[in-house]
Amino acid sequence: MNMLSINVNGKSVSADIQPRTHLADFLREKLNLTGTHLGCEHGVCGACTLLVDGVPTRSCITFAVACQQAEVTTIEGLDEDEITRELRAAFTREHGLQCGYCTPGMIVSARDVVLRMDAPTEHDIRIAMSGNLCRCTGYVGIVRAIQQVVRERRARGIAAIPNGNRTRLGPSGSGHAAAVAATAVAPAKLVDAPQVGNAQAAPVAAASLKDTNWKPQTSFTESFTVAHPVGLVWDFFANIGGVASCLPGASLAGEPVDGHVNGQIKIKVGPISAEFQGVADVTRDDATRSGTIVGAGKDKRSNSSTRGLIGYSVKQGEAPDQTKVDLTIGFTLTGALAQFSRSGLIQDVAGRIIAVFVQNLEAKLSHRAEGGTGDEPAIVKEFDAGALMRTMALDYVKRAFGWLFRRK
Repeated sequence: MNMLSINVNGKSVSADIQPRTHLADFLREKLNLTGTHLGCEHGVCGACTLLVDGVPTRSCITFAVACQQAEVTTIEGLDEDEITRELRAAFTREHGLQCGYCTPGMIVSARDVVLRMDAPTEHDIRIAMSGNLCRCTGYVGIVRAIQQVVRERRARGIAAIPNGNRTRLGPSGSGHAAAVAATAVAPAKLVDAPQVGNAQAAPVAAASLKDTNWKPQTSFTESFTVAHPVGLVWDFFANIGGVASCLPGASLAGEPVDGHVNGQIKIKVGPISAEFQGVADVTRDDATRSGTIVGAGKDKRSNSSTRGLIGYSVKQGEAPDQTKVDLTIGFTLTGALAQFSRSGLIQDVAGRIIAVFVQNLEAKLSHRAEGGTGDEPAIVKEFDAGALMRTMALDYVKRAFGWLFRRK
């Protein structure tokens, strides 16, 4: 692993990454900057184009570690850029986009043309933009949009910058080669990972979970009630292993250490079987009977990653022997399984998973009330989301037929 320190869209970012990680993958999977699109992944189509130290760069073939200490600007970082705003409006007027997949890279490259070419002809623009491919438009609207922005800016007295703010020769980010070399020379500090049985568990990367800038893609709330006193429920929630065992497919790789824990969760969606392995930070507040679980994990088979936060509070229910638990859930899912992350679908799935969790929780609390430890096996150990999807599809068909017959 290499420590990468770069500036992305005006914010300093540091992370441990594999040396082979490409800049586009780092931005999309670690920072959730999905405006940078991946097309050919060979540096040919231009969909992944962004700015490194102000220079258009193919991020799909640029190693992230080669950009150590560089200034990286993605399409998200150009929201308030004057040239980009004018190009967006011109692309709209001239019908310079259709499906939009190539558009982020097109805009970045077009911005460079507007910035450095004084009065380009149609031929000049086509040559300059030849590294950005579009399967939809035929390029006529794109060329007209760029010509229009160049013409309007020159008419306002805004001159071109011949070198486009390029201050050095060599590949993008090469001006920081000294910083990269210095980093490479420093010996890596080895840390012994904790032992779990005969296997070695991955070290807990707690620092990576404390990113205050992270915002989940999807957030929602859920509540449920169990027929047990508040004190019993709150005490049980202190048993992280017991709580994890209530969640189908979840298990811990060892005992929690200072609120940090390694674990995994298995999910099956039809023929797709994923096993997310990761870490979590767990905090509790006895005064308010509330807590948080912040976790991150990755499934090696599908190369999907997830990060999430669960906030919970335990309250007195309507009856003396009832407890209400309120949940706030936020998460981000990237990779091949991101197709299942639509908020409506996930909320329905989460509601059903929570129903299974409550069933297991009720059973364990009943065992504890009868003198058990609460570590007894869960009633439902596995969860097949594929079967759940089929049930949801059947419910949808029933609702559709109900609506149709009501109209008649």
